[in-house]
Amino acid sequence: LSGKRVLLVVTGGIAAYKSATLCRLLVKAGAMVRVAMTRAACEFVTPTTFAALSDNPVSTDLFDPLQEGRIGHIDLADSSDLFVVAPATANTLARMARGMADDLVSTTYLAFRGPVLLAPAMNVHMWQHPATRENMELLLARQDHHLVGPGDGEMACGHVGAGRVAEPEQILQAAGACLAAQDLKGVSVLVSAGGTHEAIDPVRYVGNRSSGKMGFALAAEARARGAEVTLVSGPSALPSPLGVDRVDVESAAQMAAAIKARSRTQDLIIMAAAVADYTPRDPWSTKLKKEAAGARLTLKLDRTEDILAGLGAMDPRPILVGFAAETVDNLDEVARAKMAAKGCDFLVANDVRPADAGFGTDTNRVVIYSAGGGRDPLPVLPKRAVAAKILDRALGILQKR
Repeated sequence: LSGKRVLLVVTGGIAAYKSATLCRLLVKAGAMVRVAMTRAACEFVTPTTFAALSDNPVSTDLFDPLQEGRIGHIDLADSSDLFVVAPATANTLARMARGMADDLVSTTYLAFRGPVLLAPAMNVHMWQHPATRENMELLLARQDHHLVGPGDGEMACGHVGAGRVAEPEQILQAAGACLAAQDLKGVSVLVSAGGTHEAIDPVRYVGNRSSGKMGFALAAEARARGAEVTLVSGPSALPSPLGVDRVDVESAAQMAAAIKARSRTQDLIIMAAAVADYTPRDPWSTKLKKEAAGARLTLKLDRTEDILAGLGAMDPRPILVGFAAETVDNLDEVARAKMAAKGCDFLVANDVRPADAGFGTDTNRVVIYSAGGGRDPLPVLPKRAVAAKILDRALGILQKR
C-alpha cells in the first residue's frame, strides 16, 4: 500500500465509525487516502473527521462547485489505484450492481478502472435477502472486484448472524492483497509460527518468548501474493491473517504431526516457529503442589523431534526455509552449520538480543544465508517487509525449479 492512492468510500451505516480507524491504518501503511462519503454516511461520522485523518478534503456532493470545476467524480476515479467501499450498505451494493449514476459515489464507481474492494455491513436478514445475494453475485462476477467479510456476531439492532463489517485490520489486509503482485498464485505454502508449550503439568509448561509475529507476517504476505497458505501456529493471541488456513497446536509433537501430515502437498515450507528443543519426560497429570515438590524440583527432559531436519531429509521435498534465533557473536558460523545440517535451501538468522529484533518486536534485523554460500544482511525492517524479502528469495528458487 505504500505510495498507492486509495479512494475510501464511506456509506450510511452504523459501522461507518470503523472506517475512521481504517482510514488511519491506510495512512499509516503509506497510502495516499482520499475519502468520498454518501449523504447518509455524514449522518454517522462527519467529513471533518476523515479530512483530519486523511489530510485531504472529503468529497460528499456530486454538484460541489469547487470540485465539479474539474469534474470531481472523474478526477477521483482517475487519481485512485484502489476503490474501497467500507462499510458497503445494501443500498450502495444495489446501486453499484445496477449501474446507477445519480450521486458522487455511484458516478465515481462507474468511472473507475481498477480493483474494487467491498466490505458489506447490514442486518443479517438484509444480507441473506435474495436481492442482496443477487447483487453481490453481479458485482463479484466483474473483473477485479473483491469481498472482505462480512463477519458473524451481534449487531447494533440486536440480531446475531452474518452482516457485521470486517474489522479495519482485515480490510487493510484485503486492500493490500488487491494491489499486491500475484506472483505466488497457485503455490502451496506452509508456515510454522510461534513457540510451543511443553507441559510440566496441566498448569505449567516449558516454553520460550516467541510471539509468532514473524511467522504470521510471512503467512499474510504469502496469501496477499496469491499463495494458498497453511499456518501451523503454536499458542498465540495474534489474529489469523485473512484467507489463511490456520492450524493451532500446543506442543512440539503436535506441531511435528501437523506439518508432516501436510508436507507432501506443499511447494514451500517456511519453519519460522521457535519449536522447543526439550520436553518434560513424565508430565504430571494433576497440578504439582510446591509442598509435594519440596524446595528443589528436578525435571527430566527429552529431546523433541527435529522437524526441520526431518523435512530436509524428504525426497523429493518442497523448497525449505529455516530460521535460527541466536544469541551468539559468531552468527555466520552457527547459521551456516545449521543450514547444512538441516538441508535447507536457505536460512534466515538473527541475533535476538537487540531491542529492535527478535521475539515480540514489530521489526527484525536478519541475515539470509544461501546454500550456495551467499550472505544477504538486511537492515532493520518491519517484519512484513522482512517477510516480503524472504518470499522474493523463495520465489526465485521456485521459478528455477
